[in-house]
Amino acid sequence: MSSQTTASPLFLGLDLSTQQLKAVLIKEDATIVHETSVHFSNDLPHYETTNGTYHGPGEGEVTSPVAMWLEAIDLLFERMRKEDVSFSDILAISGAGQQHGSVYWSTKAESLLSDLDPTKSLTEQLFPDAFSLDKSPIWQDHSTEEDCIRLEKEIGGPQALADLSGSRAYERFTGSQISKIRRLKPEIYEATSKISLVSSFIPSVFRGAFAPIEVSDASGMNLTNILTGKWDNRLLDICGGPELRSKLGPEPVLGGVNLGKVNSWWKKKKPTHELLSECIVAPFTGDNPATVISLSSPGDAVLSLGTSTTFLLSVPPSDIAPKRFTTSHLLAHPTSPNGQIVMLCYKNGALARENVRDKYADKHWTKFNEFVQATPAGCAGYLALYFHLPEIIPPGVQGEHYFSYNVADPAKEAPKPIDDVPPNVHCRAILESQFLSIRSRIAAILPPNAPHLRRLVISGGSSANPVIRQIAADIFDMNVYISTTKEAASMGGALLAKYAWWKVKNPEGTFEDMTGGEAVGETLVAEPKKGQSQIYDALVPVYTACEEAVVAASASG
Repeated sequence: MSSQTTASPLFLGLDLSTQQLKAVLIKEDATIVHETSVHFSNDLPHYETTNGTYHGPGEGEVTSPVAMWLEAIDLLFERMRKEDVSFSDILAISGAGQQHGSVYWSTKAESLLSDLDPTKSLTEQLFPDAFSLDKSPIWQDHSTEEDCIRLEKEIGGPQALADLSGSRAYERFTGSQISKIRRLKPEIYEATSKISLVSSFIPSVFRGAFAPIEVSDASGMNLTNILTGKWDNRLLDICGGPELRSKLGPEPVLGGVNLGKVNSWWKKKKPTHELLSECIVAPFTGDNPATVISLSSPGDAVLSLGTSTTFLLSVPPSDIAPKRFTTSHLLAHPTSPNGQIVMLCYKNGALARENVRDKYADKHWTKFNEFVQATPAGCAGYLALYFHLPEIIPPGVQGEHYFSYNVADPAKEAPKPIDDVPPNVHCRAILESQFLSIRSRIAAILPPNAPHLRRLVISGGSSANPVIRQIAADIFDMNVYISTTKEAASMGGALLAKYAWWKVKNPEGTFEDMTGGEAVGETLVAEPKKGQSQIYDALVPVYTACEEAVVAASASG
């Protein structure tokens, strides 16, 4: 049966994360019909990784073996076959890769990819000859400080780099990783014909040819112009010299474009694979953009309340671009030309909240919630900042910092540092300060004409707490939703696969046309209480003044 006329079309989304490779298979209505995973440390123990990674030999170096990723793909499809997945019904494949990981292909790679033998596995055919570097630097790597300093210096400073690329220089970003390899291992850099991100490495294997890098994941490299989505010659020359452009390949592409059909190896490989040769391969994106695709639409925000706190805001296209800062990231949107994603990352998330719970609420969430509900919005004139770990936003600050302010007129006078706040205030204070930090930055980043945000989707362990949900609704002044989608990145990949197939018949259609502007499987769990947003509107500048005082005190020693 032709894949274009199958009675039960399926779309495959993969997510190659740090610890595992996951697959989600969905129907046209986005219903999940199958899930499979390969856990690297448990299922492929012979690589002797720690949670999928190697640490060292150099200070701060963190890598993953490329051969392990190839073997995981082979094993994943073997498991899917054993679980009776109908490969002939899969019409398109897309997915996500851990952001900032990079793969270095050898001069032999192109011919090896295009001439795969169906009697052999991917691993035995491609490794080691297809790669100039057998271990890929990943997002946990922090060994490129020298390269980051050079990049920022040559481009005009951290803010200048953020204005151009969307972020200041970060040690995990691919531009600095490439710079380090070129500086310390010039023979490997010279032997590299192509450089992929993890997200473009996987579709290269499906195509049997190098896949272009997708625009949203490319914007997390410090190598593109954030407003045009194209490679920037100055950044390329600083990080990789004049040859880097050819190593990276063509300009980045939008998610959901048709990169062609799967290589014939995927049809002929028996008894495990047998994908139809008409199956479309679409670009893979990064895990954060894929999560945005899965959980939200432009004008929505995603708040992950896990061990760390991550805030992702899908910004609709506008004549005025969002402002760039050295403490936030601006990424290109995977499917919306000229759209962007604002990303904020905090270290002090759930662990900081749990520390306050343990210290002031007898280690019980019930008592924590009671204290929150018994304390008025705005904490009756108190504001406290909690940085149990050295923070990313604002950078480097640590400790607990307490202030009082004029509750009747917060703008009347500057907040005053104090030694402590009443014990029962801490539980509400930590929630307010964490969320006000995000709110203050949204206000600074978004254009003045930006429409009011539509909804807030929360995830992570704390999203199950109804009191925390309500505080989020009140402070952000948005309806709060939770999603039933547990594997957001692989679901986002499956939706991108469907989008590539859908666009064959709807070439001018947008991703929102396909989805109707609604995310999959979301439930409304909290609505803003009347009058609360005005209290927090007035507290945003108070929070900003307190944070500035903490940063200044930290800088002075």
